[in-house]
Amino acid sequence: MDLKILQDGQALIAEIDGRIDGATAHDFEGKVTSSIPDDGHAVICDLSGVSYVSSAGLRAILLIAKRLSKQNASFSICGLSEPVAEVFRISGFDKIIRVHKSRKDALAEANA
Repeated sequence: MDLKILQDGQALIAEIDGRIDGATAHDFEGKVTSSIPDDGHAVICDLSGVSYVSSAGLRAILLIAKRLSKQNASFSICGLSEPVAEVFRISGFDKIIRVHKSRKDALAEANA
């Protein structure tokens, strides 16, 4: 897994490539969590480069979302490939986490 943290306007973007699974989920969660500012910015996880998300990856995403909720910051996901989108649908995560088709859509909402 490769993770880049970028800033775009009021949004922090975590750009992930590879797999978010039992071997990488903890590292993913730690890097994103440690990058979150305390001043309520929006955080967007761009998963367009992610080929697979396991239950450990879903747990990491949920923990990030919960932390941001406590800080009154918004959290969203964008760029899901069809296999990853299916995991989100089956698990119900698409009902509890805001999912955008593209980074552009996610940024439009975050910077509104």
